[in-house]
Amino acid sequence: MTPGAEPATRTPMSVELTPAGPRLSCERPRRPDTPHAVLVEPALVGVCRSDLKEIGGRRPGPSQFGHELVGVVTRSSTRRLPVGSRVCLDPNVPLLRGTGFARRMWAGGESSALARALPPAPAGVGERRLVFAEPLACAAHCLTMTRHHLGAADLRGVRICVLGAGMAGVLIARLAEADGAQVLLANRDRDRLDFLAERAALPSGGGARLAETPGGAYDVAVVATSFVLPELLERALTSVRRDGLVMLYGGTAAGDRLPGLACDLDRVRRSELVEAVAWRGRPALVGGSYGTTRDDFAHALRALSDTPDGLGVERLVTAEVSLPELPATLRRLAEERLFGKVLMRP
Repeated sequence: MTPGAEPATRTPMSVELTPAGPRLSCERPRRPDTPHAVLVEPALVGVCRSDLKEIGGRRPGPSQFGHELVGVVTRSSTRRLPVGSRVCLDPNVPLLRGTGFARRMWAGGESSALARALPPAPAGVGERRLVFAEPLACAAHCLTMTRHHLGAADLRGVRICVLGAGMAGVLIARLAEADGAQVLLANRDRDRLDFLAERAALPSGGGARLAETPGGAYDVAVVATSFVLPELLERALTSVRRDGLVMLYGGTAAGDRLPGLACDLDRVRRSELVEAVAWRGRPALVGGSYGTTRDDFAHALRALSDTPDGLGVERLVTAEVSLPELPATLRRLAEERLFGKVLMRP
């Protein structure tokens, strides 16, 4: 057997994304031809909205299919990631890797890149909490950039309205409240807010329908929906006070603009800029958040470890499926409007 190869098996090893959609594969994972590589056995993997965007062909850029994971290093060529290490994954660090929707995932690159991309998971914290590390790190980065764009040292007392009560919006709202902000979570439809209320997952400021958010009442409005749609951006601009900040967190595409607003939305978001704009005669700021940093992962892991109940993230889990069940589950999630977080246990 070649060094680095896996034993032959007919057991499904991974879920691949094909032009026809997700499918099971029995192909053995291969070690990347890179200076260093580690083999990770995922213990638990979360389904992310970007996975569903990839299935629908609506996500530009490199694939990050199957990136919300916690797992254990079982083979390693670098002392920075010894065998037995329990790790999460930062998909924004460039590596050659397979999908986390697998029994085994190779990741290869320079030793320093591997160490950045596979941050250690704190001991004593369960898998069902740690699997939220990557999406919570994205939420932490949004709040880091919010502070940066405001020129503020912290968020204590800052009035924030988060537009969109999907997973990203919930995590941003919960983490912002833990950081001292006064938070309202708003959504177009009431049923998603009711689901969160039943699971005690709303911030203490509660939840409201978008139409109920008062104009000019907030220092910051975060657009945390899958895409920054014009009507949501208008609502955000209306929600903030004079000179307030609108944060672009949801997806944008090249050329996205809002009529009447002199701002290149995609450039602002991807380059994490902040621009002074005028909207219907009132000055405002539009800022962007994109990706994560090592500090964001540290922030997220501290929140999962140290805050009461880990921000309540485990209450957001609605289903746990096996690897063979995953292709059908992904297709269903891409086609239907379902709430909460679905996890896959290889």
